Amino acid sequence: MQEIFNIFIKSIFIDNMIFAYFLGMCSYLAVSKTVKTSVGLGAAVIFVLGITVPVDYMLNEYILKAGALAWLDASFADVDLSFLSFIMFIAIIASMVQLVEMIVEKFSPSLYSSLGIFLPLIAVNCAILGGSLFMQEREYQSLAQATSFGIGSGVGWFLAIVGIAAIREKIRYSDVPAPLRGLGITFIITGLMGIAFMSFLGIKL
Repeated sequence: MQEIFNIFIKSIFIDNMIFAYFLGMCSYLAVSKTVKTSVGLGAAVIFVLGITVPVDYMLNEYILKAGALAWLDASFADVDLSFLSFIMFIAIIASMVQLVEMIVEKFSPSLYSSLGIFLPLIAVNCAILGGSLFMQEREYQSLAQATSFGIGSGVGWFLAIVGIAAIREKIRYSDVPAPLRGLGITFIITGLMGIAFMSFLGIKL
């Protein structure tokens, strides 16, 4: 249980998808103009990562990696389908994003309209695929660990986009130099937030 909690905290603060790896920056920059849309997209990313990472873990453990098909028959023990990881992971992600899109459109048409094209673009958000590839690379030992990492990564991305959106709403009323208005000051603030998150590297987990 302690290990699962450690993975969750680490994926939020230390291995943050935005501030540690700069994954998902396109959606992060484009949708973070208001807190409302940022919360909606962040919640969708948590949902997608929380489902796709454990599903991809099961897929990797029981079908794709070398020897994974041994449960079928001993003759399959030498089969290695890991070369299919990219296409299979993306297929799972696209399916989950389609589900999220239908749910948001059904229950919150205003949020669906606000997010626009960026909701279906979660399917090609590199933070989502990055979550599954990091899970595969780190070889988590259980489904619970993979799920904890997926949800934690989503929460970390959520905190990043909501944080920058709140700051961007405030600096609209600040005297920002003309050349830095818009994306310029956003990049600077993102860099400063990344440096701030580096302070969590001292946590011993």
